[in-house]
Amino acid sequence: QVQLVESGGGLVQPGGSLRLSCAASGSIFSINAMGWYRQAPGKQRELVATAPSGGSANYADFVKGRFAISRDNAKNTVYLQMNSLKPEDTAVYYCNADVRSFYGGSWRSYWGQGTPVTVSS
Repeated sequence: QVQLVESGGGLVQPGGSLRLSCAASGSIFSINAMGWYRQAPGKQRELVATAPSGGSANYADFVKGRFAISRDNAKNTVYLQMNSLKPEDTAVYYCNADVRSFYGGSWRSYWGQGTPVTVSS
């Protein structure tokens, strides 16, 4: 089994910054893509940013230039640096990872429990 644990959410004023972290643990042989999604009240979950194991990161248009995703593969951890936050960024942010638990095994997608981010004055 694989667990993803997010941290770093909270209340921040408009224009402020937060850094989210997500650590993967458990039966991990390798991790492919890691990413962040968010779900605002009454809305569907949406992609924020993804970071493949190799190659360039991918961002939703609404966060380009404000958010940055990064990975520490040695720690199986993905980060989301969020700057210039807006009230519309308020949501629960979820971490996602595609994990292979043993050599030759299939890839499975795992989700964290979510960390709330509230942008308000």
